[in-house]
Amino acid sequence: MPPQKKEVLEIYAFGRLTVVGFGGYDSLDHVNVIALRDEVTHLIEQHNVEVLAFDLTGVTLVPSGMLGLIASLKELNIQVQLFNPSPDIREVLQITKLDQIIDVHDLDL
Repeated sequence: MPPQKKEVLEIYAFGRLTVVGFGGYDSLDHVNVIALRDEVTHLIEQHNVEVLAFDLTGVTLVPSGMLGLIASLKELNIQVQLFNPSPDIREVLQITKLDQIIDVHDLDL
């Protein structure tokens, strides 16, 4: 029996505003960016997503390929929001200037 395809994203809400997270992982270096892109594309098409919010609570490492994927969503006219990035991720967003094209928010929980 072939291995089951594991979903990368944990979906908290879906529809025009879709909110996703990464299941409590602190490092996303295990994420297959191609599988993530397929999953995100499917979500966008299936739910007519206009705003895609990524909950990064507890995440300390995001691979560069994933940042590229997130940035490329702007080309699909998807508004991308990142919530609760760690200080290290926030610094990478500032250095790459992605924080100028992606809405970044901190929530006090």
